[in-house]
Amino acid sequence: MSRKIELLAPGGDVNAVKAAIVAGANAVYCGLDTFNARNRASNLSFDELSGALRLAHEYGCEIFLTLNVVILEHEMGALFKLLNQLVNTTLDGIIVQDLGLFNIVKKHFPTLHIHASTQLTTHNESQVEFLARIGATRVNLSRELNLTEIKILTDVAHKCDVLTEVFVHGALCIAFSGQCYSSSVSVGNSGNRGRCSQACRDEYEPTAMGNKHPLNLKDNSAYFDLPELVAAGVDSLKVEGRIKGANYVHTVIDSWRKQIDTFVQTGNLIEDDSSLYKVFNRNFTNKFLTGDMTKNMFTDNPRDHSFDHANEKNNAISVVQIYDAQQELSTQKSEIDSLVKKKIEFLDISKRELTLEFSGQLNQPFTVNIIIEDKNDITLSNKNEKEPLRFEVQSQMPMQTADKSVVDIAAIDKRFKSFSNANFEIKNMDYSNLGNNLSIPFKELARIKKQVAFLLNEGKDVLAPVELPKLVSHEKADKNKTTLSILISDIKDVHLCDLTDGDVYFKLPESFRTDNDKYINVFLEHPQLIPWFPAVLIGKDFDEAVRLLEVAKPKLIISNNTGVAYKAVQMGIDWIAGPLLNTTNSYALLTLQEDLNAKGAFISNEINKQQMRSIKRPNNFKMMYSIYHPILMMTSRQCFFQQTVGCKKPRIDASCMLSCKKETTVTNVKGISFAIDKQKGGYPSIYNHEQFLNMDIVTDYADKFDEFMIDLTDIGSGDKEKLDKTVLLTHFQNLISGQTQAADQLNQMVKVKTRQQYVEGLNS
Repeated sequence: MSRKIELLAPGGDVNAVKAAIVAGANAVYCGLDTFNARNRASNLSFDELSGALRLAHEYGCEIFLTLNVVILEHEMGALFKLLNQLVNTTLDGIIVQDLGLFNIVKKHFPTLHIHASTQLTTHNESQVEFLARIGATRVNLSRELNLTEIKILTDVAHKCDVLTEVFVHGALCIAFSGQCYSSSVSVGNSGNRGRCSQACRDEYEPTAMGNKHPLNLKDNSAYFDLPELVAAGVDSLKVEGRIKGANYVHTVIDSWRKQIDTFVQTGNLIEDDSSLYKVFNRNFTNKFLTGDMTKNMFTDNPRDHSFDHANEKNNAISVVQIYDAQQELSTQKSEIDSLVKKKIEFLDISKRELTLEFSGQLNQPFTVNIIIEDKNDITLSNKNEKEPLRFEVQSQMPMQTADKSVVDIAAIDKRFKSFSNANFEIKNMDYSNLGNNLSIPFKELARIKKQVAFLLNEGKDVLAPVELPKLVSHEKADKNKTTLSILISDIKDVHLCDLTDGDVYFKLPESFRTDNDKYINVFLEHPQLIPWFPAVLIGKDFDEAVRLLEVAKPKLIISNNTGVAYKAVQMGIDWIAGPLLNTTNSYALLTLQEDLNAKGAFISNEINKQQMRSIKRPNNFKMMYSIYHPILMMTSRQCFFQQTVGCKKPRIDASCMLSCKKETTVTNVKGISFAIDKQKGGYPSIYNHEQFLNMDIVTDYADKFDEFMIDLTDIGSGDKEKLDKTVLLTHFQNLISGQTQAADQLNQMVKVKTRQQYVEGLNS
């Protein structure tokens, strides 16, 4: 096999990065203490990142930096400052969620390679094509996909000159990545900001099936699926685990390294995966990958399974047997700890010591000798002394007697002391061989400094800082008008069109019957309805969504899926970005407008009043916001009912999506209940017990938003009282028109409600 298969390792702290490198990772992804989706990891300082880059590259390993959160408008200055630093490192790529970052990097930092994060929920062909268009060089595919789907998307990616990576080991989220708001809603910590509180691992009151952790999945492991992944053309095998320690990282990466090497060399697999059970795990499943989604994917124990596995492996039943099994595993864990400590003991990422020797005499060139030494002064492998690196830079003209400006110690210090930075600590600046009262043009001194910077930057030009551009905020088309739109999902509610002057959106399901014209006919018979596409559309369901566009030919759509939007643009259909695209800043609006010809966008409901204040509208672009809706907490490809009320089917099959309609509730140990809702044609979803109702924004930002929307579907309502939609719509119209009693009337109708996200917003 000639094609390289990359093994991509997590690096939650410095020791984990080192452990990944020595275990044989081809690349490591890690984060700084800002802008990354693993706030609970220790993460790296910028100085540590610089040292890790040098260490990794000495081993032929790449480093990718996670900037995989949504960005807030007030953070743009800090983001630009960081990007200005990153372009002058040897970083191999950045991992991105926010669509605004694509626009920024493409325009201002084009030397950075962008990898699309799993948070972008990439699961259909046109999403891959869209990401390629906006600058992605690599796409992390949704971990819910099966091998057939992965192969199809990888083939498309390769045609677009984009690489694909797939999670092959580590924790599984039950929700589609990027589409989970449970932590944000319940405790104010958003998964889209790296602050997930793992509500899916929480304990709940026992369900009808007797489960206390009904949302908890086993860990992912594709250890024995390597041949199929290779056959699918996947470029990178990614291990999850940035909150795990060095022992975990080394053990898992070492095991996978041996598996890959054995397969490449012999075509066979190692059949023993026992090493993977010696470190943290929740037991393993590969059911998403094989497309065989059974209830065996769940485990009612969210904690470490390694000691349970030791008992099972040794058939330990009695107290003595269990004690012996636990002691054996504890000894093995201690041996792993000692092994990893020994392996990484001499791996140094501290700043290198820099000596600059300045020399020059009359009629001789001005010379800078550069000497670079590692502090520990030993090689990484055999502890032999390392030779210092030496470079020399000379002026292109001889030094002359100074008549005015002198190249003296002060002049040199002013220009060269900045090399004491994230990479180097200046050990000595030696002027002993520099003559007195001599000069060269200061322009020439600047050229020399630039050449020294080039050499110290491993042969890369040091780029000048880019300033944060000032964006213009354009006014909305009609400064004096804000419209009210409504969302329905049942054709029985089409009469509501006659009661409003605003747009009426019709919510489409996530799954369609093949070659069935039911929804096409809805729009042909009711052309006033505007299609509203969901966030997740996979395989034949995406194909059917595209067919709807082709046949119904709507003039406008709302899409929470960039793949559908990409197809709409190709067909000349206008589109507006839905609220589940997580739009939180002006640059994301620019990406949507400039690269995908969007006519408008819903601003994310996760951000608060202050965070949306300075978002700037692009020219001829609508800004919209949903002021009333059921609060979606998570959507899953798995079935929530298997662990709650039970299901007679042993596994999810093709008919489940189309025919199953169920609802139940789960109640956490704090006594708060959440509605589990499964509509025909929809994925199982969980909704908050409160409705979102934000009337304040109507007065706060009437001048900012072109349109406010209310969701009048019954989806996610659970056992809540069904409200009279005609009356509800009337009250909202009165609210928009400024009638003061409308707020009181709505508060009386909507009993259980919250606007907490508008108050708290996204935490930094």
